[in-house]
Amino acid sequence: MGWIIFFVVFLPIVGLLFVILLFVAIGIYNRLVALRNQFQNGFAQIDVQLKRRYDLIPNLVKVAKGYMAHERETLDAVIQARNSAQTALGAASKNPGDPEAIQGLAGAEKNLNGSLGRLFALAEAYPDLKADGTMMNLQEELTSTENKVSFSRQSYNDGVTKFNIYRQSFPPVIFASLFGFPADAPLLEFDSDAIAEAPEVNFE
Repeated sequence: MGWIIFFVVFLPIVGLLFVILLFVAIGIYNRLVALRNQFQNGFAQIDVQLKRRYDLIPNLVKVAKGYMAHERETLDAVIQARNSAQTALGAASKNPGDPEAIQGLAGAEKNLNGSLGRLFALAEAYPDLKADGTMMNLQEELTSTENKVSFSRQSYNDGVTKFNIYRQSFPPVIFASLFGFPADAPLLEFDSDAIAEAPEVNFE
Protein backbone atom coordinates (compact mmCIF):
# COMPACT_ATOMS: atom_id res chain seq x y z
CA MET A 1 0.00 0.00 0.00
CA GLY A 2 2.87 2.34 0.87
CA TRP A 3 4.50 1.85 -2.52
CA ILE A 4 1.25 2.59 -4.26
CA ILE A 5 0.90 5.87 -2.38
CA PHE A 6 4.51 6.76 -3.27
CA PHE A 7 4.03 6.15 -6.96
CA VAL A 8 0.67 7.90 -7.08
CA VAL A 9 1.50 10.95 -4.95
CA PHE A 10 5.22 11.54 -4.61
CA LEU A 11 6.60 10.28 -7.89
CA PRO A 12 4.70 12.86 -10.01
CA ILE A 13 5.88 15.60 -7.65
CA VAL A 14 9.49 14.42 -7.96
CA GLY A 15 9.11 14.23 -11.71
CA LEU A 16 7.68 17.76 -11.85
CA LEU A 17 10.53 19.13 -9.75
CA PHE A 18 13.03 17.41 -12.00
CA VAL A 19 11.46 18.97 -15.10
CA ILE A 20 11.48 22.42 -13.46
CA LEU A 21 15.12 22.00 -12.45
CA LEU A 22 15.99 20.88 -15.98
CA PHE A 23 14.40 23.95 -17.54
CA VAL A 24 16.13 26.22 -15.01
CA ALA A 25 19.48 24.60 -15.83
CA ILE A 26 18.88 24.96 -19.58
CA GLY A 27 17.98 28.64 -19.12
CA ILE A 28 21.09 29.31 -17.05
CA TYR A 29 23.32 27.50 -19.52
CA ASN A 30 21.93 29.40 -22.49
CA ARG A 31 22.35 32.72 -20.67
CA LEU A 32 25.95 31.91 -19.74
CA VAL A 33 26.70 30.98 -23.34
CA ALA A 34 25.14 34.21 -24.62
CA LEU A 35 27.11 36.36 -22.19
CA ARG A 36 30.34 34.50 -22.92
CA ASN A 37 29.82 34.97 -26.66
CA GLN A 38 29.19 38.65 -26.05
CA PHE A 39 32.53 39.34 -24.39
CA GLN A 40 34.37 37.05 -26.81
CA ASN A 41 32.91 39.04 -29.69
CA GLY A 42 34.10 42.18 -27.93
CA PHE A 43 37.61 40.76 -27.82
CA ALA A 44 37.40 39.85 -31.50
CA GLN A 45 36.98 43.57 -32.23
CA ILE A 46 40.07 44.34 -30.14
CA ASP A 47 41.92 41.68 -32.10
CA VAL A 48 41.05 43.34 -35.42
CA GLN A 49 42.18 46.78 -34.29
CA LEU A 50 45.39 45.63 -32.62
CA LYS A 51 46.37 43.67 -35.73
CA ARG A 52 45.84 46.85 -37.73
CA ARG A 53 48.06 48.66 -35.25
CA TYR A 54 50.77 46.03 -35.52
CA ASP A 55 50.65 46.29 -39.31
CA LEU A 56 51.23 50.04 -39.13
CA ILE A 57 54.27 49.87 -36.86
CA PRO A 58 56.78 48.32 -39.34
CA ASN A 59 55.86 51.04 -41.84
CA LEU A 60 56.40 53.64 -39.14
CA VAL A 61 59.81 52.22 -38.28
CA LYS A 62 60.76 52.01 -41.95
CA VAL A 63 60.02 55.69 -42.47
CA ALA A 64 61.80 56.68 -39.26
CA LYS A 65 64.85 54.62 -40.18
CA GLY A 66 65.40 56.83 -43.23
CA TYR A 67 65.91 59.82 -40.94
CA MET A 68 67.14 58.18 -37.74
CA ALA A 69 69.89 55.86 -38.93
CA HIS A 70 71.82 56.36 -35.68
CA GLU A 71 68.87 55.30 -33.51
CA ARG A 72 68.94 51.66 -34.57
CA GLU A 73 68.70 50.33 -31.02
CA THR A 74 65.47 52.23 -30.41
CA LEU A 75 64.01 51.20 -33.75
CA ASP A 76 64.88 47.53 -33.17
CA ALA A 77 63.32 47.71 -29.70
CA VAL A 78 60.04 48.88 -31.23
CA ILE A 79 59.97 45.97 -33.66
CA GLN A 80 60.80 43.46 -30.94
CA ALA A 81 58.09 44.85 -28.68
CA ARG A 82 55.63 44.78 -31.57
CA ASN A 83 56.44 41.14 -32.29
CA SER A 84 56.03 40.21 -28.62
CA ALA A 85 52.67 41.98 -28.49
CA GLN A 86 51.57 40.21 -31.65
CA THR A 87 52.43 36.84 -30.09
CA ALA A 88 50.59 37.75 -26.88
CA LEU A 89 47.54 38.79 -28.90
CA GLY A 90 47.54 35.41 -30.64
CA ALA A 91 47.51 33.61 -27.28
CA ALA A 92 44.73 35.81 -25.90
CA SER A 93 42.64 35.43 -29.05
CA LYS A 94 42.54 31.66 -28.59
CA ASN A 95 40.87 32.06 -25.19
CA PRO A 96 39.80 35.57 -24.10
CA GLY A 97 38.59 34.00 -20.85
CA ASP A 98 42.12 33.01 -19.81
CA PRO A 99 43.40 35.50 -17.17
CA GLU A 100 47.05 34.60 -17.83
CA ALA A 101 46.75 35.23 -21.57
CA ILE A 102 44.93 38.54 -21.06
CA GLN A 103 47.50 39.66 -18.49
CA GLY A 104 50.26 38.71 -20.94
CA LEU A 105 48.68 40.87 -23.63
CA ALA A 106 48.33 43.82 -21.26
CA GLY A 107 52.02 43.53 -20.30
CA ALA A 108 53.15 43.25 -23.91
CA GLU A 109 51.11 46.31 -24.87
CA LYS A 110 52.65 48.27 -22.01
CA ASN A 111 56.14 47.41 -23.29
CA LEU A 112 55.18 48.31 -26.85
CA ASN A 113 53.76 51.67 -25.78
CA GLY A 114 56.96 52.39 -23.88
CA SER A 115 59.09 51.60 -26.93
CA LEU A 116 56.91 53.73 -29.18
CA GLY A 117 57.01 56.57 -26.66
CA ARG A 118 60.81 56.57 -26.74
CA LEU A 119 60.79 56.54 -30.54
CA PHE A 120 58.44 59.51 -30.78
CA ALA A 121 60.44 61.42 -28.18
CA LEU A 122 63.57 60.98 -30.29
CA ALA A 123 61.67 61.93 -33.44
CA GLU A 124 61.19 65.43 -32.06
CA ALA A 125 64.87 66.06 -32.83
CA TYR A 126 64.36 65.32 -36.54
CA PRO A 127 62.37 68.14 -38.22
CA ASP A 128 62.49 66.48 -41.63
CA LEU A 129 60.93 63.32 -40.20
CA LYS A 130 58.18 65.34 -38.53
CA ALA A 131 57.36 66.95 -41.88
CA ASP A 132 57.40 63.70 -43.86
CA GLY A 133 54.02 63.13 -45.56
CA THR A 134 54.04 59.37 -45.03
CA MET A 135 54.80 59.83 -41.36
CA MET A 136 51.94 62.30 -41.02
CA ASN A 137 49.54 59.81 -42.65
CA LEU A 138 50.74 57.09 -40.30
CA GLN A 139 50.10 59.45 -37.40
CA GLU A 140 46.48 59.85 -38.45
CA GLU A 141 46.01 56.11 -38.90
CA LEU A 142 47.60 55.33 -35.54
CA THR A 143 45.42 57.88 -33.77
CA SER A 144 42.30 56.45 -35.41
CA THR A 145 43.32 52.90 -34.53
CA GLU A 146 44.08 53.80 -30.92
CA ASN A 147 40.59 55.28 -30.55
CA LYS A 148 39.00 52.14 -32.01
CA VAL A 149 41.03 49.90 -29.71
CA SER A 150 39.92 51.92 -26.70
CA PHE A 151 36.27 51.69 -27.74
CA SER A 152 36.51 47.95 -28.41
CA ARG A 153 38.26 47.34 -25.10
CA GLN A 154 35.48 49.13 -23.25
CA SER A 155 32.91 46.97 -25.02
CA TYR A 156 34.84 43.83 -24.09
CA ASN A 157 35.17 44.86 -20.44
CA ASP A 158 31.46 45.66 -20.27
CA GLY A 159 30.70 42.17 -21.59
CA VAL A 160 33.09 40.58 -19.10
CA THR A 161 31.49 42.47 -16.22
CA LYS A 162 28.00 41.31 -17.20
CA PHE A 163 29.20 37.72 -17.51
CA ASN A 164 30.96 37.77 -14.14
CA ILE A 165 28.01 39.33 -12.32
CA TYR A 166 25.59 36.76 -13.73
CA ARG A 167 27.93 33.84 -13.12
CA GLN A 168 28.48 34.85 -9.49
CA SER A 169 24.76 35.28 -8.79
CA PHE A 170 22.42 32.60 -7.47
CA PRO A 171 21.51 30.08 -8.83
CA PRO A 172 23.91 30.39 -11.83
CA VAL A 173 26.90 30.07 -9.49
CA ILE A 174 25.74 26.53 -8.69
CA PHE A 175 25.48 25.41 -12.29
CA ALA A 176 28.34 27.39 -13.89
CA SER A 177 31.10 25.12 -12.60
CA LEU A 178 29.16 22.04 -13.65
CA PHE A 179 28.87 23.49 -17.15
CA GLY A 180 32.60 24.26 -17.28
CA PHE A 181 32.44 28.04 -17.33
CA PRO A 182 35.45 29.98 -15.94
CA ALA A 183 35.25 31.33 -12.41
CA ASP A 184 35.83 34.88 -13.61
CA ALA A 185 36.53 36.20 -17.08
CA PRO A 186 39.41 38.72 -16.95
CA LEU A 187 39.12 42.42 -17.65
CA LEU A 188 41.62 43.83 -20.14
CA GLU A 189 43.35 46.81 -18.55
CA PHE A 190 46.15 48.59 -20.36
CA ASP A 191 48.48 50.65 -18.19
CA SER A 192 46.40 53.69 -17.13
CA ASP A 193 44.46 53.38 -20.35
CA ALA A 194 47.73 53.90 -22.21
CA ILE A 195 46.37 52.33 -25.36
CA ALA A 196 44.10 55.33 -25.78
CA GLU A 197 46.66 57.95 -24.78
CA ALA A 198 49.94 56.59 -26.08
CA PRO A 199 51.76 56.80 -28.30
CA GLU A 200 51.32 60.56 -28.22
CA VAL A 201 52.15 61.40 -31.83
CA ASN A 202 52.67 65.04 -32.66
CA PHE A 203 54.43 65.88 -35.89
CA GLU A 204 52.99 69.37 -36.36
